[in-house]
Amino acid sequence: MTRKENLDNLTPKEIVVELNKYIIGQDKAKRAVAVALRNRIRRLKLEPEIREDIAPKNILMIGPTGVGKTEIARRLAKLAGSPFLKVEATKYTEVGYVGRDVESMVRDLMAAGYQMVKQEMQDAVKEDAMKRAEDALLDLLLPGSGGKKRRGDKSRNDDDKSVMEGKPVITPMGSFSINNGDIDGPSVMGTAIQVGIPIVRKRSKGKSVSDQPNPTEKEKAASAEERAKLDSTREKFRTMLREGKFEDKTVELSVNQDIPMPSFGLMGGGFEEIESSLSGIAGIFGGNKKRKVLPVKRAREILINEEAEKLIDADRVTEEARRRVQETGIIFIDEIDKVAVKGDRGGGHDVSREGVQRDILPIVEGAVVNTKWGPVDTSHVLFIAAGAFNISKPSDLIPELQGRFPLRVELESLGKAEFLRILTEPKNSLAKQYTDLLATENVELEFTPESIERLAAFAADVNSRLENIGARRLHTIMETLLENISFDAPDISPAKITITPDFVDERLKDITQDQDLGRYIL
Repeated sequence: MTRKENLDNLTPKEIVVELNKYIIGQDKAKRAVAVALRNRIRRLKLEPEIREDIAPKNILMIGPTGVGKTEIARRLAKLAGSPFLKVEATKYTEVGYVGRDVESMVRDLMAAGYQMVKQEMQDAVKEDAMKRAEDALLDLLLPGSGGKKRRGDKSRNDDDKSVMEGKPVITPMGSFSINNGDIDGPSVMGTAIQVGIPIVRKRSKGKSVSDQPNPTEKEKAASAEERAKLDSTREKFRTMLREGKFEDKTVELSVNQDIPMPSFGLMGGGFEEIESSLSGIAGIFGGNKKRKVLPVKRAREILINEEAEKLIDADRVTEEARRRVQETGIIFIDEIDKVAVKGDRGGGHDVSREGVQRDILPIVEGAVVNTKWGPVDTSHVLFIAAGAFNISKPSDLIPELQGRFPLRVELESLGKAEFLRILTEPKNSLAKQYTDLLATENVELEFTPESIERLAAFAADVNSRLENIGARRLHTIMETLLENISFDAPDISPAKITITPDFVDERLKDITQDQDLGRYIL
């Protein structure tokens, strides 16, 4: 089933069922995101003139930390096969100040979408790429046995052609600043680069193919016999290569090197644009290559990736990625409550609070953001914002931004019953995770039902007495419970250890009895 068919068949009930495999409780939030995703599927089936007028219903999740806000958004995006990005609102500053501007989240989403589509297309041509990589490895293991040189004999004898030896190399030399002599006036930041001029060797004129002596019949026969031997040897090497007999043998390979960009700060952002421009210049001149001696196993991986990249159309990847980002992209903005504090409580104008809200507003409403892959329209990107709102409240957001998140969902705090289910029901339950981890050390771990219930009760009790951090409490409790076993596992294997309620009480009794020690458990 293709990605589109799978997406079309996802009903809201089926979406909730899939989310239930990983997230316990929070039925209201699951229903809200399921309807939001289904509406996007319905929108894509409409006529273009109607489709453009239907905007996504952005969602604001309200609830304490550790109750599943981020996990719901992440699983939803994975289920739909949509480009997904999680950002924190506190990392951005108002335009004109040092820090990341909010438009960078769109550029990051486009980068994620590009990598997603590129990987899908590379997987589609992986079989052909493996065959081409195998031929390239045979050329390295048995020089002169391939057909490339024989096919290129005519071009090599063409004396009117120039041979380019090497490619220009872009080398960043550092950054500079230019102003008009006014210290307080505007300045221009830039980067100096050095361009290495390639060596061009021209063939001597005056000779042509007709000037070369014609081979005799004997020489032709000898040449044919030599080629037959090389072909036979090449096929033997191919068989041995497929059998893995050359995995540890080393070959010399030209590997593409990423050109390091100089690090510098810019007022009001803009580093992404300069970095993109420099990357584009480097791409025009072919980047930089370095010869490396690698084992065949590693060289095969590099060659497969390079051949797969040659087989795909970069323009088609960009076009499809941009379409997916614009039509099905999801941006999850966490910690939105941290920028919701009003000026009277936040100590005046704060460029990382209300200023960020004003900058986020046009992005959420729909704006065109320039990226290295072209302009991206955010009009139909789904935004899911989340925050605990224990200090501020949703009404502290600027009214315009509140209006762009019409769906509000309150997530419930987790108690003993939810912790018990989290420990056992999900496909990636904590009990299963630790059991599988220790199984790699040949240590069999078994939790009794009573011990699981005891752990759930303990997590709920600690959350009620200390900070309520939701399901994250289970992680720290499990680490404390199994610390000694994890440390000694390589020395005691093979072994079978049963976790009982008595074992739980013994390992956690000090924390249970001493309130002060509880401070050291997150």
